[in-house]
Amino acid sequence: MKQFLLTVAGVFVGLALFLIGIPFLLIALAAGAAAPPATPAHAVISMDLRQGMSDQDSMAALAVLGGRPSVISTIDTLRRAEKDDKVEALFVRLPEGGMTPASADELRGAFKRLRAAGKKVIIHSQGLYPSGQVASTYMVGASADELWMQPGAAFQATGVFSEEIFLKRLFDKYGVKPQFAQRAEYKTAINPYLHDDYTPAHRESQLSWMGSIYESALAAVAADRKKDAADLRRVIEAGPYMADDALALGLIDKVGQVKEAETAALKAAGKGAVVVSFEDYAARVRRNAPTLGGPAIAVIGAEGPIMTGTGERGSPFSTDQVIYSDDVSKSFYDAIKDDDVKAIVFRVSSPGGSDTASEQILAAVRAAKAAGKPVVVSMGAYAASGGYWISSEASSILSQPSTLTGSIGIYGGKFAVGDALGRFGVDARQLQIGGDYAGTYSAGEEWTPAQRAAFERWMDNTYEGFIERVSRGRKLPADRVREIAKGRVWTGAQAKDLGLVDQIGGFYDAVEQAKTLAKMKGDVRLKRVGGPKSPFEALERAFGVSAESARAVAAAGWLLGDPNAKAIMDEMMDARLRSQGANVLAPRMVD
Repeated sequence: MKQFLLTVAGVFVGLALFLIGIPFLLIALAAGAAAPPATPAHAVISMDLRQGMSDQDSMAALAVLGGRPSVISTIDTLRRAEKDDKVEALFVRLPEGGMTPASADELRGAFKRLRAAGKKVIIHSQGLYPSGQVASTYMVGASADELWMQPGAAFQATGVFSEEIFLKRLFDKYGVKPQFAQRAEYKTAINPYLHDDYTPAHRESQLSWMGSIYESALAAVAADRKKDAADLRRVIEAGPYMADDALALGLIDKVGQVKEAETAALKAAGKGAVVVSFEDYAARVRRNAPTLGGPAIAVIGAEGPIMTGTGERGSPFSTDQVIYSDDVSKSFYDAIKDDDVKAIVFRVSSPGGSDTASEQILAAVRAAKAAGKPVVVSMGAYAASGGYWISSEASSILSQPSTLTGSIGIYGGKFAVGDALGRFGVDARQLQIGGDYAGTYSAGEEWTPAQRAAFERWMDNTYEGFIERVSRGRKLPADRVREIAKGRVWTGAQAKDLGLVDQIGGFYDAVEQAKTLAKMKGDVRLKRVGGPKSPFEALERAFGVSAESARAVAAAGWLLGDPNAKAIMDEMMDARLRSQGANVLAPRMVD
C-alpha cells in the first residue's frame, strides 16, 4: 500500500509539473524566441559590461532563459556589426571594478576593429576602483574614440592587486593536518594550507604574471591614447584622481553623466539615430544569419574545471561551466567524421582538473590531427594545468597576452581531520583489507611513511607524463620543459617567448590560423560542434516528460494559431538548422 501511495503521489507530481511547469517554460521560451525588431537605419548599439562575462555560452540547455553574456558571442556579434551599414556607433558602460584580463584583451580588439570599420565607439565609466584587475578595465575604456567618466567619480586604476588567505595557523590551532604533495615548487594552489605566508617561489610566480598583465595593459593604453608608456605609468601610479583631474591629465576624454555620453553617441550616429540594446541586436543578427554549406571549420568549446563523464548527469538549469571529457571528446570524433569539417578551432578556458579526463580529451585532439584535420587552440581567460594538458599537442596554440597558461604540474592529497574531530568528541575509525595504500585517502589518519612514498611515486609518474606530452606537442627538449614547468603560471606574452604558445591573438586569429593550416581560401563557415541540447530535450531530462510531448504541445498551439507556440516552433526550426551546420559564429588533480 505504501508503494502504491508513493506511485500515485509521483503521478500527481508529474502531472502538476507537466500541466504547470511545462506551459510556464514554453511561454518563457516563446518570449525569448519572439522575433526582435528590425535594426533601424541609423543604430547605436548599447552594451553593458557591468554584469560580468563568461568566456563561452553556457552549455546548459535552459540557460537560454537567462545568464551572463559570453566573450565569444559578444565578439561574434560585434564582428557582424562591422559590416552592418545600419550600425553607426557603439555605446558601452564599463564595470567599476576589475575585468578578466584576457577577456579585456578580446574586447579591446573587437572595439578597435569596429572603429577601423568606421563605427564610433563611446565608453562611459561611473568610476574605476581598486579591484584586482581594474587596469584591464581601464585598458578597454581607453580603446574607445571617447572615454567618459561621471562627474565626481574616482579614477583609481593605479595598479594590479592580489591577496591570498593562508590557513596554516588555523589548521594548527584546531588539529587539521594537510597531507599534500606537489610537483613542483611553483604549483602553489595548496600553499595556503601548508604555509602562513608566500614561499619565495609562490611570491616570484605571482609577481611575475601580475607584472606581465600590468605591463601589457599599460602598453595597450599608451598605444591607444598615443602617450609615452613611461609617462603614462608615472601619472597613473601617482593617483588616485577625481574625474576632473583624470580629464586634465589626459587619462579620459570627457566628464559627463551616462545620458550625456549616450546622447553624444546618438549625435555621432547622425539624424534619426536610435539606441538598440546589444541583446536585441545580437538576437536579430543570429536569426538572420545565412545558412551556408560546404567546407567548414569546426568550433569546439571547453570552459571550466575538467571532469570525467558527461554533462547529461548535470542540471539543465545550471549555468556553471564544466568541461566533461566524454562530451568534449565526442565533439572531436563527430568533427572527425564530418566530411565538411577541414579544421578545428578548440576554444579553451580552464584552470585544470582531472588528469585522466584531460588525457581523454587530448587523445581526441591527437585523433583529429591523425585524421588530417588541424587543431588550433584559442585560449581564453586561462588554459592552465589540465587546461594546458588538453592544449599541449594541438597543431597551433594562440593566446591573448594576458591569458594565464602553463602551470605544468600537479598536486594532490587530503586533509587528516581525526585529531580535529577528536577535540569535539567525534572519533574517526578506519578498517581496511589489502595493501597499506588502501587507506591512503582516509580522512581520519595521517599518511604512513609507506603511503606517502607510494603517493609521491604516483605524483612523479603523472608529472613526467605531463612533461612528455608538452615536450612532444611543443617540440621542446624534455629538460627545457622541466625548467619552465614546475607548476609555474605564465601569461600568454611570457608563454610565447618560452615556446609554450605559438602566437598572440584572439579567437578570430585562431580561425585564420586554422584556415591557413587547412589551406582554405576566402570566407569559411564556422560550425559549432557539441554544446547544449535543445530546450525540449532539457525538459525531458528535467521533468521526465518526453521531448516529443513538449513538441506536440507547441505544434498543437501552432496549428491553432497561438502566436507564442508559433514562436517556439520557429525557434525549434532555427535550432535544427544550427545543429545541422548553420553558422553559429560568424565567418587526479592537475588543477
